[in-house]
Amino acid sequence: MREWLESEWRRRGGGALVLLPFALLFALAVRIRRALYRLRVLPSWRPTVPVVVVGNVTAGGTGKTPLVIALVELLRAHGWRPGVVARGYGRVPPREQDPLGVVRVFPDEATPEHFGDEPVLIARRCRVPVFISPDRVAAVRALVAAEPEVNVIVCDDGLQHYALARDVEIAVVDGERRFGNGLPLPSGPLREPVARLAEADAVVVNGGGTEGMPGARRFAMRLGRERFLSLATGEEWAPDAFALAVRGRAVAAIAGIGHPRRFFDHLEALGIRASTRAFPDHYAYRARDLKLPGAEAILMTEKDAVKCAGIADARMWFMRVDAVLPPELEEFVLGRVATARRSADGPQAA
Repeated sequence: MREWLESEWRRRGGGALVLLPFALLFALAVRIRRALYRLRVLPSWRPTVPVVVVGNVTAGGTGKTPLVIALVELLRAHGWRPGVVARGYGRVPPREQDPLGVVRVFPDEATPEHFGDEPVLIARRCRVPVFISPDRVAAVRALVAAEPEVNVIVCDDGLQHYALARDVEIAVVDGERRFGNGLPLPSGPLREPVARLAEADAVVVNGGGTEGMPGARRFAMRLGRERFLSLATGEEWAPDAFALAVRGRAVAAIAGIGHPRRFFDHLEALGIRASTRAFPDHYAYRARDLKLPGAEAILMTEKDAVKCAGIADARMWFMRVDAVLPPELEEFVLGRVATARRSADGPQAA
């Protein structure tokens, strides 16, 4: 079903038109909800620490998680003590969780099926406090109460969560797919109108140019600094050496992310030829999914590796990448966070 929907989202075919009445209702509901927050009929809560929200106006993967990781590392490198809140998509809630669904993600104990693949990935990569809940306000409250030294929050996938006030709002756009057929869900991929980007503090285009993109501040981002790591041993290889080592061997590549083709094309650009198999985003892998007879090496994304660690064998490797940010974006985020902090502290901080 998901694959069919995504194929319809790329064109204005019969399926998109059949779903158009539901899309119009969805778009109307989005506009009404947004207006209620703007008019302050629905309240927004502002914590005592700056909040950086990363999100998108389309459904599916755009590169939000690599950007969140890059921002956390940027802030920490400049003396900030960041924490992260997220939803935890597709997780099975543990019985002992808070009534509001707030759970802390401990990097060495959390499992993707209970905490979501992306929060576990962020917790393991960044080693900062990570709290998850469908209620982002509740997650932030719990985080700052448990970790009072945290002085900036990064919210993963929070653009539409207007109950949480934000000091920096960053919208991420897939530079290749952009906005599909330009229709609202479920006829198209849009969670909000494209014009919503003009209201964001910054628009970041992942893997493409910023020409014709709405928004006063537009930045290009790319994924780079690739390296390949063994799931079984942690051994790490540079991409050129790894491509040479697997040349002529039977290589399979799998991906259960929002845009699998991006990963497969990335491997090909690195000189790695592989048979490919795409799975749905947030897919829960089973051992039989990874048998792949004849494959001498199995490659996957880091997000997939989080879910495959318990069923890994010596054939399995994942590609780790970083979001490479332009200096102008880094300066903008650091400046806005510092300004928000001074405002929260009052005149004595000047």
